[in-house]
Amino acid sequence: MTAVPTAPLAVPGSDSSLDDLADLVAGGDVVVLSGAGLSTDSGIPDYRGATGSLRRHTPMTYQTFTRDPRGRHRYWARSFVGWRQIRAARPNDGHRAVADLQAAGLLGGLITQNVDGLHQAGGARDVVELHGGLDRTVCLACGDVADRGELDERLRAANPDFGPRVDEVNPDGDAELPDEVLDGFLMVDCLACGGGPLKPDVVFFGETVPRDRVERCFELVEQACSLLVLGSSLAVMSGYRFVLRAAKLGIPVAIVTVGPTRGDAKAAVRLDAPLGTVLPQLVGRVTG
Repeated sequence: MTAVPTAPLAVPGSDSSLDDLADLVAGGDVVVLSGAGLSTDSGIPDYRGATGSLRRHTPMTYQTFTRDPRGRHRYWARSFVGWRQIRAARPNDGHRAVADLQAAGLLGGLITQNVDGLHQAGGARDVVELHGGLDRTVCLACGDVADRGELDERLRAANPDFGPRVDEVNPDGDAELPDEVLDGFLMVDCLACGGGPLKPDVVFFGETVPRDRVERCFELVEQACSLLVLGSSLAVMSGYRFVLRAAKLGIPVAIVTVGPTRGDAKAAVRLDAPLGTVLPQLVGRVTG
C-alpha cells in the first residue's frame, strides 16, 4: 500500500474538502478518468497546465502524419529521442494511490487519456487507454501491431550516431529538436509487410478515437456510482464527454487537479490541489 502522510491536508483554492471526496469514493463503483496532470510528478509534462507544452509547441496531427512524409519523418526523429525519457519514467505516488484504490475494490473502471503506461507500471489492471499507448506501433499499410521496444532496437541500429541534446520532451513522446539535425535520422518501415509506414499506436490530435473504445468507456461511466477525474483540464471533448454523460445521468462527478477545468460547473466535489498529495491521503481515509 502507498505510504500515507499523517499531516492534515491543506487544499488551497478548493471548494470541497478531502472529507467530501472520501465520502464519495468510499461508496465504491468509482470510475477514474485520468489525464496528463497525473504524470507530471513522473517528469512528463502536461499539455495545458501552467507550464503545459501546448503553450510552446503545436503537437503532431493525424493529418500531417499521414499525408506529409516529411512531417512523419520529423515526428519519428523526435520520437526516437523522446521515447527514452518516456520509457525511463516511473509511476509516482498518484499512480500508486489509484492502484491502491483499485486493489481495495473501490473502482469500477479506470480510463486514462495518457499514453505513457504509468498506471499499469504503478500496479493498476484493466486500464482502458482512451488514446492508445506509446509502447506499441501500428503499420498504416497492413495494420500489424508491434512492441515499441522492437522498433527502438531497429532504430538504434540504423542510427548509431543520432543522439542530439534534448531540451524538452512532450506528453506525446516527441522531443524538441532543431530542424537542422533531422536529415541525419534514418526511419525504418514495417517488418510484417516489408514497407508500410509505422505510426505509434496512439490517437493523434485530429484523429478519431476508435468507436468500440469510446463505447466501452461510456458503459463504464453509465454503470458507475461516481466519476473521479484526475489531472485533466477536460479541454477537449474526448474526455469531457464522459463528464457530460455522468452529469446527464445524475452520477456525481469529482474533479481533482491543479487549475481550472472545463467540467468544474458539473462537479459535485472539486479540489484544486496536487494529486501526489491528495490521492495518498485519500487512500488512507477510505482504506484505513
